[in-house]
Amino acid sequence: MFLKKINEKLSQSLEDAGLTKPTDLQKETWGTIKSGADCVFLADKDLGKSTTIVINVIQRLEKPFEESPRALIFVKDKAKVLEMVEMFKKYDSYGNLRVYGVYEQGDIDYDKNQISLGIDVLIGSTPRLSDMFSSAGFDVNQLKMFIVDDIEDQLKVRMETKIVRISNSIAKTQRLFFTDVITDRVEILADKIMIEPIFFEFDEQEEDDEDDEEFEEELEGLEFDEETEDEEENNK
Repeated sequence: MFLKKINEKLSQSLEDAGLTKPTDLQKETWGTIKSGADCVFLADKDLGKSTTIVINVIQRLEKPFEESPRALIFVKDKAKVLEMVEMFKKYDSYGNLRVYGVYEQGDIDYDKNQISLGIDVLIGSTPRLSDMFSSAGFDVNQLKMFIVDDIEDQLKVRMETKIVRISNSIAKTQRLFFTDVITDRVEILADKIMIEPIFFEFDEQEEDDEDDEEFEEELEGLEFDEETEDEEENNK
């Protein structure tokens, strides 16, 4: 694939998979993502959002390293977890990054044990990632990429609290949002957890008429100290 300074092993894997030409999304965002900047990407699914996530993670991480995950990817459901895990297998055929996927239907104790053996990329549905981070002491100091796919779909089902809680536990990392529509809610969340986010738009979108004032007020009030977490645990 003709991308500037792409890793040779990744380039070969993409060529083997028949990907020889990047989409506009992949080409125009490549350098910015490599720079480590926080970004929000608006693009239709047919522009290769998932592929963009996968190839940029492979480029950034390059090879297995130590035990703690270095990329955390939030997706909306089990089907998306399985799809993205398969994409890593397909496009990282020479790099051998350790990729693991989690979702609500799985055994959480088994998942924790597998992760403890050492992984590079953790992909999960947002509810399951939230449960795992609440009950297990993951080392997030090595985390280089914090990625949320289909961010607007996730905000529609009130996943912002879980996303913000995990983000707040990470001191420094690159944060990326991918969506097919940018609403006030997406912009509010980006401003809250990102550092000077850069917005890329690759598609026209209809005006969102939904009232987001209540969402903004709720998000401004989110505080995740130990007392709040204890209250949430007691309410389960």
